[in-house]
Amino acid sequence: MTDWEWDETLFAGAAPYYQRGRLPYAPGLVPRLAEVLAADGTGRLLDVGCGPGTLTLPLAPLFREAVGVDPDSGMIAEAARRAATAGLSARTRWSRLRAEHLPAGLGTFDVAVFAQSFHWTDRERVARTVHGMLRPGGALVHLADLKTERRTTAGLPYPAVPYAGIAALVRRYLGPVRRAGRSLLPQGTPGGEAAVLSGAGFAGPERHVVPGGQALVRTTDDVVAWTFSMSFSAPHLFGPDRASFEADLRRLLGGACPAGRFAERIPSTEVFVWRRPRQARSRTGGTG
Repeated sequence: MTDWEWDETLFAGAAPYYQRGRLPYAPGLVPRLAEVLAADGTGRLLDVGCGPGTLTLPLAPLFREAVGVDPDSGMIAEAARRAATAGLSARTRWSRLRAEHLPAGLGTFDVAVFAQSFHWTDRERVARTVHGMLRPGGALVHLADLKTERRTTAGLPYPAVPYAGIAALVRRYLGPVRRAGRSLLPQGTPGGEAAVLSGAGFAGPERHVVPGGQALVRTTDDVVAWTFSMSFSAPHLFGPDRASFEADLRRLLGGACPAGRFAERIPSTEVFVWRRPRQARSRTGGTG
């Protein structure tokens, strides 16, 4: 990802589709995080790259205040709308902000969360900044779907989502190299988060896997929303061909299941918890 540079169109137009389209995290994620973080309603949470509040809102009751930051204005507006609907406006705060512009006067936090967002940032810079925003003993939580998991569709009541066919259709419209904002992402997003976070001064990690596998029924509209929620097929990328693409997508889905119902399994969620040490690390390694 060395030649890729962030721009504001990365998720342009995706916000209305995000909550409906994205697969949910494993159902036990919030209780597990409450236990692991010993969250008792008194601390402060920072959700970096919060999107429409997908994780901020379920976690908000565990903290005195939850602050979500995201560079996309549509995501921030959708997060605020959903918070109001859920009766969480008094407990949440939203800021249109790139992670690279932290700390932005937001103060000190007990927990910072990156839910499938860290890879879009200048990771070394952001990790150092967030380290400084956490109180001693505070936690950085990095989580994503468990990538090594093979989710079978055996025994499900409807056909599987034809993801391979959708990918081929996206390539037909947008070309063979993955799109990301105004740029291309030929090598995909980077890995190696452990080295980055350790280098920033974090200790750990503690690894937790929250099991998924629950059956999930998806409609044609859900799958269309999933497609438009992804950075590589965000609505703006199709330009004047967007309506044509959606019509072809719906034809593809109708051919796969005329009843407009698909089934898959909720992915497991992999969680890494990194801690800011309560005392600064020794530069010499000696005991004094």
